[in-house]
Amino acid sequence: MCGRPLLVRYDWERVAAGWTRESLRDAARSMWRYAPALPLADGDAPVTLGEGWTPLFPAPRLGTELGLSQLFVKDEALNPTNSFKARGMSAAVTRARALGATTLAVPSAGNAACALAAYAANAGLDARVFMPRDVKRPFIQECQLHGADVTLVDGLITDAGRLAAEQGRLRGWYDVSTLKEPYRVEGKKTMGYEIAEQLEWSWPDWIIYPTGGGTGIVGIWKACEELEQLGWVTGPRPRLVSVQAEGCAPIVRAFETGADTAEPWIDATTVADGLRVPVAVGDMLVLRALRESGGRALTVTDAEMVQGMRDLGRREGIGAAPEGGATLAALRRMVADGTVASTDRVVLLNTGGALKYLDVLG
Repeated sequence: MCGRPLLVRYDWERVAAGWTRESLRDAARSMWRYAPALPLADGDAPVTLGEGWTPLFPAPRLGTELGLSQLFVKDEALNPTNSFKARGMSAAVTRARALGATTLAVPSAGNAACALAAYAANAGLDARVFMPRDVKRPFIQECQLHGADVTLVDGLITDAGRLAAEQGRLRGWYDVSTLKEPYRVEGKKTMGYEIAEQLEWSWPDWIIYPTGGGTGIVGIWKACEELEQLGWVTGPRPRLVSVQAEGCAPIVRAFETGADTAEPWIDATTVADGLRVPVAVGDMLVLRALRESGGRALTVTDAEMVQGMRDLGRREGIGAAPEGGATLAALRRMVADGTVASTDRVVLLNTGGALKYLDVLG
């Protein structure tokens, strides 16, 4: 698959006819509570490990420190395999199995590989994962724990992606790379559904999101549109904020220059493996969502990310990866420059857990 990324579309008149917000009261406490809005064919069962319905924690101590009365953290570290990637892989592996795939392949900076390994194992499928050679050891070990075939590649995730695509074409593997198939976005969009439901079917003023490949931003913005189609949420949509590492910020650079697409970032470096993505396949969709939402894109330093990890841990008891720490660092800057008002309702996305990143804490 090449060219513009594909997104799944639904017949919302048909979906809405048999689905109401009230029906969710007895639904499973997982992302599959939203099954009518997910790519699940009649008679198929999802490949699930209980992903989704992660907590939206109030952060009162950090909020007081920042002068904010309504600060929340959506903690995706509590998903299976310790990150938000579980959502996308649950949806992608569900469809791959239904389509008859037997071997699934993905290039990854770490978390997506772990998620694919686990969900492929649950579905009885083979997983082939390709990661940079300098990826943190726990990512490799977790993939091996679930029986995945691991290939380490010299270079970055883009280099891993090229090798995965080359081998996959020769062997007929099903490619679950970011936005090379449309189903991982469907899993990621459930973060948006949950935020709205957990805020009693309303939107926050801001959602601050750490951006590597950007599928989460694309998915959340898609959720905004779909919930409007269903008539479940009205009023202004949230303003989306993309946070990238100072050492790898193609989306921020494109946003600031007014470009519709992002040029590849040369010499990408950051302690946050998930943000070390020099080229985002869905760059145009990410940039469009940021601009349509009236949002913003900004960078933070590695030191600021690590401090954000420490602050989330010490103030709120949340074990955040550097990517989660980056969102707090970005919020501090936005409060300081007056972008975020004291009465604004703000959600930070912590996309993964701290345990695989303890080495960055020194």
